[in-house]
Amino acid sequence: MLTALVVIFVIAYAAIALEHPLKVNKSASALIGAGLLWTIYALLTSDHALVGTQLNESLASTAQIVFFLMGAMTIVEVVDAHNGFEVITSRIRTTKLSTLMWLVGFVTFFLSSMLDNLTTTIVMISLMKKLLDKHEDRLFFAGMIVIAANAGGAWSPIGDVTTTMLWIGGQITTLAIMKGVFLASLVNLIVPLLVVSWMLKGREVVSPLKVALSGNRHKTTPFEQNLMFCMGLGILVSVPIFKTITHLPPFMGILFGLGILWMVGELLHSKKEDEVKEHLTLVHALKHIDMSSIVFFIGILLSVATLEHTHILTSLAEWLDKTVGRQDVIVTIIGMVSSIVDNVPLVAASMGMYNMTLNPPDSFLWEFMAYCAGTGGSILIIGSAAGVAAMGLEKIHFFWYVKRISGLALIGYFCGIAVYIIENRMFH
Repeated sequence: MLTALVVIFVIAYAAIALEHPLKVNKSASALIGAGLLWTIYALLTSDHALVGTQLNESLASTAQIVFFLMGAMTIVEVVDAHNGFEVITSRIRTTKLSTLMWLVGFVTFFLSSMLDNLTTTIVMISLMKKLLDKHEDRLFFAGMIVIAANAGGAWSPIGDVTTTMLWIGGQITTLAIMKGVFLASLVNLIVPLLVVSWMLKGREVVSPLKVALSGNRHKTTPFEQNLMFCMGLGILVSVPIFKTITHLPPFMGILFGLGILWMVGELLHSKKEDEVKEHLTLVHALKHIDMSSIVFFIGILLSVATLEHTHILTSLAEWLDKTVGRQDVIVTIIGMVSSIVDNVPLVAASMGMYNMTLNPPDSFLWEFMAYCAGTGGSILIIGSAAGVAAMGLEKIHFFWYVKRISGLALIGYFCGIAVYIIENRMFH
C-alpha cells in the first residue's frame, strides 16, 4: 500500500509541476491525486473507522486554511474594486529609475507583508504600466517586484500562503516570525536592489504619454478609496491580534472582519443605484476571487495528509536526517526546490515530516522553513504565485528571467540565509 501511495503522489506532484507543458490545470491534478490516495488508503486499510476519523481531522485543518484564504482574497478584491490601492501608488513620484526601484522595492516589501505576495505583485506591476513606458524597464521592475513580494511575505504570518499554513498549524507565532525572519527577508531584498540600482544609475524615468488604468476601473470618491483601503488593511493586520487575544483560529477573525467590511460597504453605497454599486459589493468580489487556487490548496493538503497518516513523511524525515544530517542544509534545499515546484505541497509535506515535540513552535526549523520556502520561489519565474502572475502580466520569458533576475534572487537568498543563521546563533 505504501508504495502505491508514494507512486500516486509523485505522479500527481509531477503533473502539478508540469502544469503548463501538459496543459492540465494543477487544481485538477491535485484533486485527482487526493481522491486516489484516500481511496486506496481506505480500501487497503481494515480499520475504516480510523480512516474516517483521520479524514475528518485533515478536513478540519484544511478548512481553516481555505476559509482564511477565501476571506483574505475577498477583502483584497473589495479594496481593489474601490481603487483603494491608489492611496499608496499615487504617492510614488520620482524622475530617476534607481530611486524609483528602491521606492517600489520597499513599498512592495511592506505591502506584501500586510496583503499577500500575489496581490501585491499584481498591484505594483499595474502601477509600473502607468509609470514606465519602456518595456525593458518594466521587465526589470517586474523581476524585482517578485523578489520584494516574496521576501515581504516570508516574515509575516499573512504575507505568504506557506507562512500562513505554518502559522495556522501552530509551527510559528506572529511576533516570533516577524522578529526572527524580518532581517533575513530585508537582506534578501536589499542585496539585489543594490546591484540593480547600480545597473540603472543615471537613467531617467520615461513615462507613458497617456496614463491608462489597467483593467476595468470604476470611479470612486477619495473618501470611499481611503475608507475601504484602511478598513481592508486594518482587518488583515488585526487578525494576528485577534488570534492572540481570543485564542480562536485565524479564519474566525478573518470571517468576522469580512462581515464588518460587508456591512460597511452596504451602508456606504445604500443610496446608489443598483447598476452603479454592483461592482463595489462584496457579492461581486466573491465572484472574482481565484477559486482555482482555493481548490488546489484543498487537493494538495488532503493529498499530503494521507502521507502523514501512513507515517511515510515521518520515515522520509528520518532518512533525510540520517543521510544529510543537518536541518539547515535540508531546509535550504527545500527552498531551492520550491523554485521549480510549488512551495505549498513542499511546506505541507514538511509540516507532516517533522514532529512538533522535537521541533516546538518558533524553533529554528519552522522559522527557517518560512524564510526558505517563501523566498526560494523567486529564483525562477515559475517558482511562486507572484512570479507566475508577473510572467502573465508583462509577458516575461522564462529564460529572460533566468538570465537577468535569477542570479540576483539566488544571491539575495543565500545572503538572507547567512543573516538568519548568524542572528539565530547569536540570540538563541
